[in-house]
Amino acid sequence: MAPPRPHPLAVAPAARIADRAVAAIWRSGITPRPPLEPEDLWRIGARGFDANDEAGGRCEEDRQDFRERLDRLCRALREEADLNALGHTMAYGQLTGAIRKRHALGRLWRHRPELANAPLATPIVVVGQMRSGTTRVHRLLAADPALCATRFCNSFDPVPRRPDLRPLKAAFALAIARRINPWLDTLHPFGATRADEEIGWLSSALSPCAYEAQWRIPSFVGWSEAHDAAPVYREFARILRTDAATMNDGPRPRVLKCPQFAEDLPALLAAFPCARVVIARRASDAILDSAVSMVAGQSAFQSPASDLAAIRNEWRRKLALRDERIEAALGAHDGPVATVRYDDLDADWRTAIGALYTALGLPLSPEALAAMEREQREAARSPHRAHGKALRRFARSTG
Repeated sequence: MAPPRPHPLAVAPAARIADRAVAAIWRSGITPRPPLEPEDLWRIGARGFDANDEAGGRCEEDRQDFRERLDRLCRALREEADLNALGHTMAYGQLTGAIRKRHALGRLWRHRPELANAPLATPIVVVGQMRSGTTRVHRLLAADPALCATRFCNSFDPVPRRPDLRPLKAAFALAIARRINPWLDTLHPFGATRADEEIGWLSSALSPCAYEAQWRIPSFVGWSEAHDAAPVYREFARILRTDAATMNDGPRPRVLKCPQFAEDLPALLAAFPCARVVIARRASDAILDSAVSMVAGQSAFQSPASDLAAIRNEWRRKLALRDERIEAALGAHDGPVATVRYDDLDADWRTAIGALYTALGLPLSPEALAAMEREQREAARSPHRAHGKALRRFARSTG
């Protein structure tokens, strides 16, 4: 199937309609334009929670880190992002949502402190640049019944509840997202209960990972790159332990994956020093083209100021930084490390996965291979396959 739009800076009709409708509502005075000010966002996000809920066993350093991240991100959104009405609304929703989840998790940990410290099998961490094949490697490993992975709906909402309505809520959110950005599944195939990356957990701690892929926020990105990510990964570890306990992982290792890990690998490995690490490699030109395509597609419907040349320069710099940090972190890591190359997966994925398991010291069972075969068939039906052809057109159009 062909991608539903010809160019990553094209905007879907649903996004244009939503942007105009929101702007019209603000102009009419039916509802005011919500401020992107930290205290206003905090007041809305914390509504319905006790004043002590946000603490939730977190140390003061981690609480201060979150507030500073919020202050700096809000300032960048106001002063740098040049958001349209839809982008402003999406930013407001994402940040109030992050504050709400933080309070809900804090309340949970106040009442059930054992969850934040639950035992955890040694995780397997898939690390690599975005668009380097990390999703494919992650989902092949996650198919192994001896391993497990995070459901998209759990990443989207890390707060466990009974009954668990997160799959329904995530499916609804994905349906809306696909209307706004119909190219979404060609960039990354989603499913409410499908194994997916933990980007939602990082975003809820105000890591820049999801935000810099949507908005131009250079001051926040620069500050985050220079700032210690340890508080983010302490929060991440608490969420992971909670999720593993409530999803009954038992002795099965959790397979973790997010491109942000490449940038923060020292902090991640400090949180999980015994982790097994899988490094995904791909030719740098292909990674850059794909990364620019993704970021341009996400930002086009949220700001009129999308600039392909600026996005390309920024992500060329970003990819180089992440490569440097991967190499530095691996030099200090004593645990098992496996490398898998994008082209090797394409040529013979069974041999590539077999070598990966050997390097990690894991058994590769017939049941695992059969499950991976099923995953491969499902991936082959995904609209993500159309992205390669669209990407070649994109690369020619942007030089």
